[in-house]
Amino acid sequence: MFCFLLLFYFTVMRLTKPTLFTNIPVTCEEKDLPGDLFNQLMRDDPSTVNGAEVLMLGEMLTLPQNFGNIFLGETFSSYISVHNDSNQVVKDILVKADLQTSSQRLNLSASNAAVAELKPDCCIDDVIHHEVKEIGTHILVCAVSYTTQAGEKMYFRKFFKFQVLKPLDVKTKFYNAEVSTDEVFLEAQIQNMTTSPMFMEKVSLEPSIMYNVTELNSVSQAGESVSTFGSRAYLQPMDTRQYLYCLKPKKEFAEKAGIIKGVTVIGKLDIVWKTNLGERGRLQTSQLQRMAPGYGDVRLSLEAIPDTVNLEEPFHITCKITNCSERTMDLVLEMCNTNSIHWCGISGRQLGKLHPSSSLCLALTLLSSVQGLQSISGLRLTDTFLKRTYEYDDIAQVCVISSAIKVES
Repeated sequence: MFCFLLLFYFTVMRLTKPTLFTNIPVTCEEKDLPGDLFNQLMRDDPSTVNGAEVLMLGEMLTLPQNFGNIFLGETFSSYISVHNDSNQVVKDILVKADLQTSSQRLNLSASNAAVAELKPDCCIDDVIHHEVKEIGTHILVCAVSYTTQAGEKMYFRKFFKFQVLKPLDVKTKFYNAEVSTDEVFLEAQIQNMTTSPMFMEKVSLEPSIMYNVTELNSVSQAGESVSTFGSRAYLQPMDTRQYLYCLKPKKEFAEKAGIIKGVTVIGKLDIVWKTNLGERGRLQTSQLQRMAPGYGDVRLSLEAIPDTVNLEEPFHITCKITNCSERTMDLVLEMCNTNSIHWCGISGRQLGKLHPSSSLCLALTLLSSVQGLQSISGLRLTDTFLKRTYEYDDIAQVCVISSAIKVES
């Protein structure tokens, strides 16, 4: 509460919800000297929970005793009161509230119209609300202007400084699909940086117009979709949770070959949470960007490959070759055997001309002479126009097992 020229009292208070009453229980055993005295006092205390008197958390609500913490994404509410403490009637009273941040100044006043007069012992009250969207120092500037009975114009203002803290730490990682590289997986790690649990009401990814998104944070159980985090979506202080999303480019934005090149905008995360007695907070990240992987002039991807194959038995794979350059290629396929994997087919086969952004699929046959996890290597593509050879090793891995059957006598 502040006073100015013995005319006005200017009060600014933050509006917050109450909290549950907490106490420190004092107990004793029946064989101790006080006997059951302490336990009976706790049972008679109206602030304790019946049947759980030894818990620190009570069932009564208490008003906050301090300003408290304000976190990014929450709504800051404040009550402003101007009281005429004099015996004079003042006129043309204008109350104005601005919020000054490091980057901007916002007007939070509910009404910018002046009050015609204010009689003695009367008040002008106003409640302001603002969704906090910046971290750091905030200054609430409250100003009052009025005219005295003598016609003198008066003006004064007060400053209230507070800090806005970071509630969540969000980290993102991108993963490219190995088989269908036009898809990208986004992992979002969200950590609770506050000192109280959070109820994660919603964590979703709003994709850009270039992508379709699929959330991978639920599993199917008995025909119903169940969250992978269980029925209780509480995030304890300093705990971290991972959310996974799969994005696939829309056909109208992808190139003919199904590849998006360069830096693209993926979208932004929308996070909504609740704390304590239901106070809601919301954060939206900036637009997430992803650098598409480079494939060079020729891209080789696998369309089909078995996980397990039998020793010394042929198996088949399907490869997709895409011309990522801006010129036409005349490709020749060469296959080089390794110590464990052997190609079955004709090496030096002509694949013909491949135009820019065009693709072709090849069905190839291989055979393994060694058991275990083996790497498929030794594929070569030569462009006869430029006499340039593209080498592909460690294309994929297969598990080779023995197909022999033991016969007992």
